[in-house]
Amino acid sequence: MAITASKARLAHFPSGSHTHGRPRPAALPAPIRTGLGHAGRRKCCGRGEEEGSPSWSFQGWLGALALLSAVVLCRCLRRPAVPTHHHPHVRCYSSGELRDGEAPAHLLGRSLRWEQHVPVQLVPQIEAAQRRRRRREHSCPALQLRAGLRSEPHERSISPWRYRIDEDEDRYPRKLAFAECLCTGCVDVKTGRETTALNSVPIHQTMMVLRRKPCPRPSSPGLITFDVDYIRVPVGCTCVLPRTGR
Repeated sequence: MAITASKARLAHFPSGSHTHGRPRPAALPAPIRTGLGHAGRRKCCGRGEEEGSPSWSFQGWLGALALLSAVVLCRCLRRPAVPTHHHPHVRCYSSGELRDGEAPAHLLGRSLRWEQHVPVQLVPQIEAAQRRRRRREHSCPALQLRAGLRSEPHERSISPWRYRIDEDEDRYPRKLAFAECLCTGCVDVKTGRETTALNSVPIHQTMMVLRRKPCPRPSSPGLITFDVDYIRVPVGCTCVLPRTGR
């Protein structure tokens, strides 16, 4: 009777579930074992994503792209300046592209308007006067009040001046009218004669011009380019007090 009861109790355990006469717990079902296995592999990846999954690879690519962008930005900021011996913006011209005494048309824009400058306007008048009158005045003239009413301002001034044409082949405008004082002192309005109590000095105007020069190497020989320059042009004379040393 006792033997029959023992066999009945052992029948509740599957075969192979006891060792050395002691019962051992039954094996876990297959679904539970599978879940624990995946959990072990997901321990390092966070958010339940397996290492090597598409989402993990996408995050890796984003990090690599961010690093590459930072490297490129640093290289751009540290880019060296262009060496001074290079002339990337210099435009050269041949003699066939330029008319005699003229600068390139695209350089003569509306903003320049040299024809509005008095030193340019007076050139044709001075050339015509020089052809009519061979002799030039170089001395201080006597002031004649009656004749002065019909003369030009530079002739009836108490610090009179004359104009000469200054010509420079490497400059545009090539010809400019320069004023030259005729008196060291000034003309006394009472006597009409020069007095040294006052001094005649030129009045200057700053004018922008173009300078012609050879193109920098390694351009072909004979080519030229133009640079902007600023010169002081004497446009008249005035009467001032003499300088006195103390």
